[in-house]
Amino acid sequence: MCGIVGFTNHISDAESVIEKMMERIVHRGPDSKGSYVDERVAMGFRRLSIIDLSDKGSQPIYNEDKSLVITFNGEIYNYRELRDELRADGHTFSSETDTEVLVHGYEQWGKAMLNKLRGMFAFVIYDKNTGSLFGARDLFGIKPLYYARMGETLMWGSEIKSFLDHPEFKKELNTSALESYLSFQYSVTEETFFKNVFRLPASHCFTFENGKLTVERYSEIRFTPDGKPDLEEWVHRISDTFKNSVEAHKIADVEVGSFLSSGVDSSYVAAVADVDKTFTVGFGEDEKYNEIGYAKEFSKYIGKENYSHIITPEEYWDNFAGIQYHMDEPLADPAAVALFFVCRLAAERVKVVLSGEGADEIFGGYNIYHNPADMKKYNMIPRPIRRGLGAVAQKLPKKRGVNFFIRGSQDLQERFIGNAYIFTEKERKALLKIHTDAPAPSEITKPFYERCSQNDEVTQMQYLDLHLWMTGDILLKADKMSMAHSLELRVPFLDKEVMALAEQIPTRFRVTKENTKYAMRLAALKACPPQTANKKKLGFPVPIRVWLKEPKYYKLVKERFTSPDAERFFDTDALVELLDVHRSGKYDYSRKIWTVFTFLVWYEVYFRSELGERK
Repeated sequence: MCGIVGFTNHISDAESVIEKMMERIVHRGPDSKGSYVDERVAMGFRRLSIIDLSDKGSQPIYNEDKSLVITFNGEIYNYRELRDELRADGHTFSSETDTEVLVHGYEQWGKAMLNKLRGMFAFVIYDKNTGSLFGARDLFGIKPLYYARMGETLMWGSEIKSFLDHPEFKKELNTSALESYLSFQYSVTEETFFKNVFRLPASHCFTFENGKLTVERYSEIRFTPDGKPDLEEWVHRISDTFKNSVEAHKIADVEVGSFLSSGVDSSYVAAVADVDKTFTVGFGEDEKYNEIGYAKEFSKYIGKENYSHIITPEEYWDNFAGIQYHMDEPLADPAAVALFFVCRLAAERVKVVLSGEGADEIFGGYNIYHNPADMKKYNMIPRPIRRGLGAVAQKLPKKRGVNFFIRGSQDLQERFIGNAYIFTEKERKALLKIHTDAPAPSEITKPFYERCSQNDEVTQMQYLDLHLWMTGDILLKADKMSMAHSLELRVPFLDKEVMALAEQIPTRFRVTKENTKYAMRLAALKACPPQTANKKKLGFPVPIRVWLKEPKYYKLVKERFTSPDAERFFDTDALVELLDVHRSGKYDYSRKIWTVFTFLVWYEVYFRSELGERK
């Protein structure tokens, strides 16, 4: 696990600039660094040593004649098999790293190499002979890769903040990203919060040659259910495939640990992985917000040692600005902060951890996936009548039950944009003082719905979450919070072979009337006790709604909501009203409040403080 930076060279002091860019992301790789600079490109690398701890594992790495140069962030779990294949074809290797497999693989197969890889990756290869660049990001988007075109310069990197140190980088807020963020709670399109900075989408690669940048998709996830195998056979296949994935994800020359909550995903990982240490965080004594007791009990059950930490409110709020710096872009998922602390805890004892991200998206684990079945009878009412009832419900005071009629009046594409829907398009436009050209939420989700239109509604929801929510929220915070502590986080559910299997499982074995991730839970029973395998999903509960009613944090947020920055972007009277209504207990507006508050803190970090300035 590492960090990469680079740019096409049009400046006189490229060596010093690439050095500053590398230093900006030193947290991603504190063990060593390396760079390559010529008259056309500058490439930098920070290393966190996991495989081949010798100096031979340092990057950049080259092919035999040094005509190809690569910097790489990630892990390739089938690199040994690929290396044997490449050696049989005459390639010679100077190290035991997976990085060197990539450079020889590209030399042998070109971009066709990408579909041979099993792992998580973001890399850029420079061809000295042609002056071209080739970069790619893994199937799921586990590893980030950003790029920007500023004047004649193309720059790229694992984190946007590294661009701040390039003299041609122009830092401007992308207000369209702000408006879309208010609905999704994360930066959802290929555009980022920085104007002219983009993220390379998952399953995509790029070529840059003769000043032309070409981005294309190289792989696609397709749910094609196979109705022939019975439930027992699917459970058997899941068990075998997941065990194989976990073994592959444990490949390392350092100790590997595992995160552990009370949920089935992390418990299944920890049980199968057979690591020595597990790590858990929680809040206070309330079991709604503290899973430490369960984690210790489960760790004892599997014979492992559990390390835990109770996060105080003061810790949570005091670290929030620094966390937004590490995130690069605002992310209003309160669990991101909790993840920051569990990563800090783990990093004190190990360099690599396994985690349960991705199980919900590929096996159908979110409670909202019950929605199509819950709405089935109501949807038998003629659509015009449902539309009318929905219109009436929109005008009623917000209270339990009203949203059912609103949702019932909408098609799936209207009501589901992912696991978070914070502000509707109408609400966000009323709240914002500024005008933007941000697309409607349904315009953003439409291409994804079109690509899976042949599937049932549950599968369509999963497909959307796989491509937007998982990459933009779940995996973003997993990468940025772990790397903030120089910790490698691996996700064995998000494996090429596990996904190939999950694509074939019929919906009836994913989501039932009583449960979610049905077949996967049965597979987990082979390694976990029934109370774990059958436990209802909680997510990563954080007591934000409680804290916002306390005088100390109410005052802190109100000051932010009435600040000059808030005045620039928002109707501050409306913000304070949200806060006051929430405090009164009339309605839970905590998610809306946190979304705006997060943006304002992030904005101060990157546009008002020294952290966001060029060094």
